[in-house]
Amino acid sequence: MQMNHEKTVYQLAFLPRIFPVNCYIVEEEYELTLIDTGLPYSWKGILHAARKIGKPITKILLTHGHEDHIGSLDRLKEILPNVPVYVSKRDARLMSGDRSLDDTEPNTPIRGGVPKKLKTRADILLQDGDQIGSLLAISTPGHTPGSMCFMDTRNNALIVGDTMQTRGGFAIAGQIRPFFPFPALATWNKQETIKSVRKLLTFQPSLIAAGHGKMLLNPGETIENTLAKTQEKIPTQRSNDYVTKNRP
Repeated sequence: MQMNHEKTVYQLAFLPRIFPVNCYIVEEEYELTLIDTGLPYSWKGILHAARKIGKPITKILLTHGHEDHIGSLDRLKEILPNVPVYVSKRDARLMSGDRSLDDTEPNTPIRGGVPKKLKTRADILLQDGDQIGSLLAISTPGHTPGSMCFMDTRNNALIVGDTMQTRGGFAIAGQIRPFFPFPALATWNKQETIKSVRKLLTFQPSLIAAGHGKMLLNPGETIENTLAKTQEKIPTQRSNDYVTKNRP
């Protein structure tokens, strides 16, 4: 495991040279929030990182329900039984193996590794705009129907799960990068992801922390250029009111 640190965000990278799978720890004043749980063995590295930082993990947030993001969840819940698990209301269904679609959703199949034997269920179901400590929950359907990103409102660092990737070249989920095509192949609906990334850009993120690849500082221009290549119109209005309303 490699541990990298930017702003209030610690990246825990497993298999970084072969098949990088990341989870993240966000540092609060007295506690830590874990975002995603990596692979089945990642719990050891997660707990080691928390001890090294010197604060307890008090919340577990999930960006989405794919297996490489919930791999250690059952084991961590055994070790930390009083730590609540948060996930979007929509992706809570994926945690139970339910791939069904709502009538209002695009009729494209849910792809990727959906867990079949996961025991843990969410304690708290998130909706767009919920605040969890310093983190703002932002609904970003596309990679999965209930994908969520989390922005630290103290510094606009954005943890995006698989909504974007940096491994193999920056991409929006659904855009294939030949050197690392896996997030694209596991994406439910590319057009929904594009809409979600346009939404994220309005928050002017200072950092992108993706599920696969290195963290990217000052990502605005990179995101804009990638969106431009999709021939989608990029919004220019910043969501200041939205952030301010949800700030602690």
